[in-house]
Amino acid sequence: MFTEKDLDQLTTKNISIETIEKQLSYFRSGFPFLQIDKAATVNDGIQKFTEEIIDLFEENFEKNRKERKILKFVPASGAATRMFKELYEFISSPDDQENPSVKEVFDRLTDFAFYQELKSILEEKHIPIHHKKNVAEAILLKDGLNYGNLPKGLLLFHKYPDGPRTAMEEHLVEGAEYTRNTDKNIHLHFTVSSEHQDDFEKLVRERIKKYMELFNVSFDITFSQQKPSTDTIAVDKNNLPMRNHDGSLLFRPGGHGALLDNLNELDGDIIFIKNIDNVVPDRLKRTTIRYKKALAGLLLDLQEKVFQYIHILNESLDRTTITEIVAFLKQSLSFQVPDAFTEWDMEKQKEYLLNTLNRPIRVCGMVRNEGEPGGGPFWVHNVDHSVSLQIAESSQINMNDPQQQSIAANATHFNPVDLVCAVKDHHGHRF
Repeated sequence: MFTEKDLDQLTTKNISIETIEKQLSYFRSGFPFLQIDKAATVNDGIQKFTEEIIDLFEENFEKNRKERKILKFVPASGAATRMFKELYEFISSPDDQENPSVKEVFDRLTDFAFYQELKSILEEKHIPIHHKKNVAEAILLKDGLNYGNLPKGLLLFHKYPDGPRTAMEEHLVEGAEYTRNTDKNIHLHFTVSSEHQDDFEKLVRERIKKYMELFNVSFDITFSQQKPSTDTIAVDKNNLPMRNHDGSLLFRPGGHGALLDNLNELDGDIIFIKNIDNVVPDRLKRTTIRYKKALAGLLLDLQEKVFQYIHILNESLDRTTITEIVAFLKQSLSFQVPDAFTEWDMEKQKEYLLNTLNRPIRVCGMVRNEGEPGGGPFWVHNVDHSVSLQIAESSQINMNDPQQQSIAANATHFNPVDLVCAVKDHHGHRF
């Protein structure tokens, strides 16, 4: 099936032939579904804290942040195309002006952060503001703002008296509030697409001085691109590899999970993860920053207890300690050991508990599900018959199974890619 040229292409992308064969087998036989047990809800997988407890977590973060390198990781390669779906449809059928989203765009055009730039383009092209199709084209197309082809991070999102900010700039402002290290250095990492990295770097050069002076900090901003080794081969309706016009194999980039490789190369003790478009204007940032610090404070509290239990298991072994750790896993880490655990001897129990505890920790912020896309929290049965809390996308759930579909339909919350992670073990080494 594969030629020498294909094998050279795979070598260049650092993808093994075994990986391709595995991908093709999944396309033919289907991807394995998660076996969800129930949706996580408040007090059953989702923890809702009082204002007093949130204060304590925030204090815990502030007290312990000096000892740790803090980093913010922002997936920023997402294109803005989907944001303008209705406008694209309007350009194709300009006589159809019934779409309420399109109507709102034109009714509130002057409210958008990009309006002044758009206005300059319209004046230069002598386009009247009431020529809606031409205005929509000026927003989306290359000879205008080109917003239909740019990544979300380069779009002007919010207006301020001193000028509008892009989504990327909003992450600089937000990051300055809770990722500040003891040396007043703000570490931010953006994953971007190769064709737009120069534009991101240009934006940094143009705007960074303003934010350094505003917050009296230095910014350490780095970029990476999703690795070609995480790409997935594209197939036709017969599950055979598709090819480009030049005969080379056609690949598609993986989803956000593929960015684990990028994340794994970063040196941070606490890593905040947040999507590029998950930003709010300054008038709402206080709440965001408070909860970010609280999430990190909870993370540090859990990590301290995990490290203590690992130390105890390595020093001594008794039934009381094992029972205590099993309870901690269930109550604090939402992990239930297999039923067979009680039948194992103590050495096997110890080994299992150490393997379960000695791994990265993530705390995930949840918001109420109001129809937005995003993975939801579910209790999931694992291969070893344990049950754990996981964020599952709808594609991971067998919607043809009425029971699984019913469980998914009862989900109350979803995760808008708002995570805080601890990625080092009790010796300070990256996992």
